[in-house]
Parts: sequence; structure tokens; C-alpha cells
Amino acid sequence: MAIDTAFTELSSFLGDRISRSKPVLDQHGGSETHFASAPPDIVVWPENTNEVSRILKICSHAGLPVIPFGAGTSLEGHTSAAKGGVCLDMARMNQILSQDPGDMIAQVEAGLTREELNHELRTLGVFFPVDPGANATLGGMAATRASGTTTVRYGSMRQNVLGLTVVLADGRIIRTGSRAAKSSSGYDLTALFLGSEGTLGIITELTLRLHGQPEEIRAGICAFPDMGSAVGAVQQVIQMGLAVARIEFVDETTARAFNQYAGTEMEECPHLLVEFHGSPTSVTEASDIFGEIVQDFGATGYEHATKAEDRNALWKIRHHAFYAVQSLRPGAHALVTDICVPISQLAKAVEDTRADIEASSIPGPILGHVGDGNFHAILLIATDNPDEMAEAKILAERMSRRALALGGTITGEHGVGMGKLHLMEEEHGFGWALMGDIKTALDPRNILNPGKLVPQAG
Repeated sequence: MAIDTAFTELSSFLGDRISRSKPVLDQHGGSETHFASAPPDIVVWPENTNEVSRILKICSHAGLPVIPFGAGTSLEGHTSAAKGGVCLDMARMNQILSQDPGDMIAQVEAGLTREELNHELRTLGVFFPVDPGANATLGGMAATRASGTTTVRYGSMRQNVLGLTVVLADGRIIRTGSRAAKSSSGYDLTALFLGSEGTLGIITELTLRLHGQPEEIRAGICAFPDMGSAVGAVQQVIQMGLAVARIEFVDETTARAFNQYAGTEMEECPHLLVEFHGSPTSVTEASDIFGEIVQDFGATGYEHATKAEDRNALWKIRHHAFYAVQSLRPGAHALVTDICVPISQLAKAVEDTRADIEASSIPGPILGHVGDGNFHAILLIATDNPDEMAEAKILAERMSRRALALGGTITGEHGVGMGKLHLMEEEHGFGWALMGDIKTALDPRNILNPGKLVPQAG
């Protein structure tokens, strides 16, 4: 069998960094959301790019699927081994290769997490800003073109990755981009692999753009009488060009979940959570203007804090929102979906989504990075209830089609994976077929994360 032969070949240089143990396979085939477990046949732990190249050559020869695995925090089935094969766990490729505060650049391995990187950078006066909420690996963040709470100021992975080292399906190693701030040299291969979800190549190293630590940071929170007022305030803040670093929305159900899960005492109504970065003067001015804007929209209780421990406590609650919401319905599965729309259409998208969920039988709190028009619904489904699962999928599909009708996209940051595959042609038209052509050119045997993102062969 191809699996047995590949296992023998891989074991010859990986030693004990390879496993066919059922618990290990199950660990790498599951998901934090509703997708059924789809374990691989083999899990390997490479330690450098050359090992990844050797693994790809063996798998290419055997025709075995290869699925890259980071922290396992993706939400659309990206790391499920839908067709079996070899799971490439990048946990041991977690080194900072170089850090250059002078050029504001760091070179890292793909298995390093964003929190690990920022922990090492903290004494240098710089940081890496992309914050998807989870402590994801930087390779996984690049593969899904991640964004998050700070995108409104610092941009997504698209703006903060300068170059990549990628291993192609046949084992060839390529390096894209450079350490320079910009380039007009040839095709933008870095952009091609950002968001490719492991279907075009395995990202093993990244060159990242760093940012200076702001002189002052101020976080704040305020409550609103209804969802429309909160979203209207966000639109006004963004359209006025107020320099917010984060502006997050949670609805009344999420506020209740925070209280239940973390012991907070938030009023059970919609809230905005904000953060400002800059000089003491600019931060104070921005915070004051924000306070005036939200007051005009009926906000109450605007509180802000500059102490690190107070700010960290606020964002810790936000980052644990998924688990807090799950606690509202213990044992339930979660279908977590996101859309992104132009900021002018945000109020309509949120309010229509809320109306859909309220008319259903499924609880579904709404929250998100509304500063760039991106929000999420966490649809809680009773375990082994096919009717609720079907209803949740209909709700998620209505969200996606609503986004397209409003000039937006079916996903602002979760990616496509398996979950939104059926909507890709609707968004991209013939462009989706072109994505498939690119996939075929780079991966003719379709071994790289098959069943995800692009039209399926055959």
C-alpha cells in the first residue's frame, strides 16, 4: 500500500517524529466547529524546510494528500484530511530566524505563533500587529490571509507579509518577495500564496513587517440601547477618519455570555470595545471625540483605561468570546461563519442577519471586527440534531448571499476551506475556474489539501 511504503520512507529520516497512533490522528482531524472528524493516515513533525521538501517529494511520488496543520484554530474545515493522507504538523518549526528592528522586519518559521513572536519582540520596541483572536501560527495566518481586531489600523496579513518560503507539491523550494518595502519585479507570488489555504504550496518561513510600539494605548467600552445605534456609531467613527486601532462589536447575547463565562458585569445590551494607539495627546483627543460620537448615538457608560492590566483584561474577554458563547448551550456544536461588507452597508447587513437569526430556532450571537465591515455569527446547534444543522447552514448561506448582494464577500477572514466551497463560483464567476487552473498548474496530482477552496478535479 502507498501509505505503508510512504510511512517506511518517511520514518527513515523523521525517526520518532512520525505517528499512526489513533489518538494522534484523531487530534489532527477534528475541528473547533461543526465539521465531522476527518483524520489523516499519518502525522509528521518536520523541523526545517528541507525536511518538508523531502516529505513532499515522497508524497508526490506516492500520490498521497498533504495537509498542513498549525494550531488547529481554523473554522471552515481547512485542516480536515477529507481524503486521508499525511498531516504536516508545523509545531517544531517555531523559531525566529532573524529580527531587525532597524528595518522593522522579522523572519520566522511557519509554526511560530503570533503570541510567541510578540513575547520575544517586547523588549525591542516593536510588535507584529495582526490579531485574529486565537493564538494561531503565523504560517496558518498567512495561508488563510488572516485579519482580526487590529486590521482597521494596521491591515491584514496581506499588508504585513513581505515574503515567504514555500515548498511546492513536487518538493521544489521557492522564495517570494524580499526584505525591501516594495517591489515591481514580476508576478506577486507572495500575494498568490497568501490565502491559498495550503492548496498551492506549504509555507515554511515568512518575512514579516513589524510596527513600533505606540507611546500610549487607551482601551474603552460603552453600551448601546440597540444594535442599530451601535453599528451607526461605528459607521460615523470610520467615515470621520478617527484613528482607532480596534473597534469591536458584541451583541446583547454575547454580553450575557461574557458575564456567565468570565464573571463580568456588562449590561446585557450591545457594546463597542475600542482601542486607540499613538502619542498621549493624539490618543486623548481621539478618545474624547469617540466619546462624543457614541453619545450622539445613545451610548452610555463610556469607560476607558490606559493601564496594561486593565486593557489586557478587556481584550482577553473578547478573545475568549467563542468559548463564552459556547457556554450558553453546553455540549452544542458551533457553526461559526463570517461575512464582510462595505462599511456603508454594515448596518443593513447586521440588522438583517439579526432578524434572520431571531426568526429561527437557533441561538446565534453576533460579534465582530466591525471597523472594517467584518462580523461573525456563532450558531449553536444541539448535538446530533440534523434539523438544527440544516437550519444553521441555511442561515449561514443567507448571510453570505446577503454580503454578495451588498457588494461584499462571503468571508472576511475565516476563509473558504470546505464550508464555503459551494459559494465560490457565485462570488468569483469565471475567476473561480481560473483559481482551479492555477492549482492544477502548481499541483497537477492534486495532493495539496485536496477538497478545499478551488473547484474539485473530476
